[in-house]
Amino acid sequence: MAAKEYLNFINGRYVPARTGKSYENRNPADTSDLIGTFPVSGPEDVNDAVAAAKAAYPKWRAVPAPQRGEIIRRATEILIRRKEELARLMTREMGKVLKETRGDVQEAIDTGLYAAGESRRLWGKVVPSELPNKAAFVTRQPMGVWGMICPWNFPMAIPSWKLFPALICGNTAVIKPATLTPASVHEFVLALTEAGVPAGVVNVVYGEGSVVGEALLNHPDICGISFTGSSVIGKRIAEVCGRQLKRCSLELGGKNAQIVLKDADLNLALEGVIWGAFGTAGQRCTATSRLILEDEIYDRFLEMVVERAKQLKVGNGLDESVEMGPLVSEGQRQTVHRYVEIGKSEGARLVCGGAPLTSGDYSRGYFYPPTIFAEVTPNMRIAREEIFGPVLSVIRVRNFDEAIDVLNNTSYGLSSSIYTRDVNLAMKAIERIEAGITYVNAPTIGAECHLPFGGVKETGNGHREGGWTAYEIFSELKTVYIDYSGALQKAQIDTAKD
Repeated sequence: MAAKEYLNFINGRYVPARTGKSYENRNPADTSDLIGTFPVSGPEDVNDAVAAAKAAYPKWRAVPAPQRGEIIRRATEILIRRKEELARLMTREMGKVLKETRGDVQEAIDTGLYAAGESRRLWGKVVPSELPNKAAFVTRQPMGVWGMICPWNFPMAIPSWKLFPALICGNTAVIKPATLTPASVHEFVLALTEAGVPAGVVNVVYGEGSVVGEALLNHPDICGISFTGSSVIGKRIAEVCGRQLKRCSLELGGKNAQIVLKDADLNLALEGVIWGAFGTAGQRCTATSRLILEDEIYDRFLEMVVERAKQLKVGNGLDESVEMGPLVSEGQRQTVHRYVEIGKSEGARLVCGGAPLTSGDYSRGYFYPPTIFAEVTPNMRIAREEIFGPVLSVIRVRNFDEAIDVLNNTSYGLSSSIYTRDVNLAMKAIERIEAGITYVNAPTIGAECHLPFGGVKETGNGHREGGWTAYEIFSELKTVYIDYSGALQKAQIDTAKD
């Protein structure tokens, strides 16, 4: 059977790339499984998509927000009906296990239901004027055409974080899916189209970030860029947007840590670190890549973690018994292994994993085992740089204060976790940890759609995705004054009598 041919989606029509080129999208657990071919687009395709979005904007922004919300609700109902089908497709193209891809689709569903409600809550503010017979209030207005550049690790959840609030606010969009996971975005936008999103409001252009992303970034009719990915690329995007005074929302890397204090429930902490470090094969910006242990429990808890990690079943995520799937590509596997070699050269002690899985069924995919380094020091590269794979660095500390200092000793600040039974220490940790997210007695992964998501330092530029804050990103404030006095009143004039 011939592979499915996917096309760009521009102005409500499926069209091939003007380059005439395409690439293959294959299952990272079984490269003999060809999911489909996708366009290798160029700047001309981006121009077409932006033009369509710009033309659709005036009519879309004029649709009352609750009506836009009704369309989003119908799209979400389509996702609900197709959840299992979409999860299986996502496992094939991204690799993570079915229970995780079901969660990915569910997050898009939850975000859609929340967005539908927010369409009736795009609140402004009414405030008193300093002058009589004068009204003053603030409203939220749409902005125009947004460019969206998405990562491969959450192929439906993250696009939903961007598209749903942008559309609710009245914007139109051009989205560039990750080259490794384009099929999930195709299906997501298909649901929007079937639900009644008009032609041109959402456009999809496939291709390389260095070409399609750059074209979006520099296009004069793009009002803002929403990007999720590495801090290196995020800095480049911020630089270009800054020069052009475009709105810019960045959700970038992380080097997240879980602290386990000596009074913690160790069995609970064990389940937390295993899920946080090896869920999605560590390919999450919120993954637990550092484990910080008080000295008194270090040896015992390390032994528990290593024993449990060795028991994890690695394989094709379509197998319900598998607990960890492959890495998303051979390039990602090489990156992970390169960091493992760096860790060994730095003097960290490899206690689990550390070599690609290549024999038997593993020979058809990009598998890497759960890997753990002990006796890691805070200044080692494996303790400071984002690896984006199933590699856990275990660090010994003397007490709570040192644990907080070590956790903060990174250029990132996305997620964090502390396990303790001491409520006083938990509250102090919440206050002192430099991160956008802190969990108490829970792992570093597991965001909820109605709460802000994002971080500090090199993890982002201050914006938050998720929750009500996303609607602030995708809208502009307009201050309105209505003078019904029938006379000229001058604000900010000193009216004091001599």
